[in-house]
Amino acid sequence: QVQLVESGGGLVQAGDSLRLSCAATGRTFSSFVMAWFRQAPGKEREFVAYISRGGGNTYYADSVKGRFTISRDNAKNTVYLQMNSLKSEDTAVYLCAADSDYSYVKYSPGRYDYWGQGIQVTVSS
Repeated sequence: QVQLVESGGGLVQAGDSLRLSCAATGRTFSSFVMAWFRQAPGKEREFVAYISRGGGNTYYADSVKGRFTISRDNAKNTVYLQMNSLKSEDTAVYLCAADSDYSYVKYSPGRYDYWGQGIQVTVSS
């Protein structure tokens, strides 16, 4: 079991930056691959970014590539999402996810066993 808690969301203007954090408790954090997803009202949950257990491999949705950076600090049991050049279409609830299966990169939310409660990010234009 692992518990995930997101923080760092809020209301910003277009072009601003924001850093989300997801703190994990429970099982050994470094044994989990981590990801960020987001869900806007009336839309399906969509993949944002993925990071491998050691942090050496990262993957991004095309819509955020070059603007968002996922990272992790296994000593602090925390994964981050640095979001730069924010756009109004980035407005959503952002959720972090964890899974112990590291055999392949997971883009589907159904492949993750553990989820945070989510945090709102609102970008005004």
